[in-house]
Amino acid sequence: MPREHKFPIPKYRKLRDELSSNETFQFEPSPLAHVDDVLLAHDSEYVQGFLDGSLSASEMRRIGFPWSQGLVERSLGSVGGTLAATEQAFLHRWGGTLAGGTHHAFRAEGSGFCVFNDIAIAINKLRKEKRIERAAVVDLDVHQGDGTAQIFAGNEDVLTLSIHGKNNFPFRKQQSKLDVELTDGTTDDEYLAELETALPKVFAFQPDIIFYQSGVDALATDALGRLALTPAGILERDRRVISAAQRYKLPLVITLGGGYSKPIELTVAAHAATYRLAAEMYK
Repeated sequence: MPREHKFPIPKYRKLRDELSSNETFQFEPSPLAHVDDVLLAHDSEYVQGFLDGSLSASEMRRIGFPWSQGLVERSLGSVGGTLAATEQAFLHRWGGTLAGGTHHAFRAEGSGFCVFNDIAIAINKLRKEKRIERAAVVDLDVHQGDGTAQIFAGNEDVLTLSIHGKNNFPFRKQQSKLDVELTDGTTDDEYLAELETALPKVFAFQPDIIFYQSGVDALATDALGRLALTPAGILERDRRVISAAQRYKLPLVITLGGGYSKPIELTVAAHAATYRLAAEMYK
């Protein structure tokens, strides 16, 4: 990756190292997702074009990364991590992956640093195997989960909630089942009030599993966020989502999502706090 590239690739290693200092966590390598699983949510021509490196230059610019075999493995590993975390959620009430949440990937194209939509793939795999009937996505990344919304448009068995910045990327929004648009500079109290209104609607849907896209780019320090949340506000956000999943006795899958604070350590600290809170609440 070019040094000036805005995608914060070092955060993944730093987060892994940060959480490794706590014996609470058990880490497992993400398996590479099988192509047949990826095809449950994506167009075959797009998938094959990405895998063999034949996507056009404009398609790769939309994704935002230069193509490489390493990117192929990383993308399959990101999906595989979410699939593995989903299995953990059924076994232990929750599972987490230190990647994933790639919610800008559409059925037939990638976008915004997202190649494959791991959450959509996991939901479609569960439904294909008849392990669930309904699923809900709680997407609290500061950017709308437009790819997830598009993939599940017209699907009455999947609820998509996206709470995001109104004036932020993507500038051409899709229609989630529930969209909450926030103005620039939204604070902790304003954000949490909107979340408190939205969460009961998610659980009234009676899903069988919750996928939580826990991006921390709503922080005031985030270079791409435009909101004004504090680390305490983000943590309280996490607490309310986790508490609701526990209250309704639903398996919870936590994916990483975005974070672009400078210095990067602020993003790492916020991500780490999310996973530490989950581990503490599920003791």
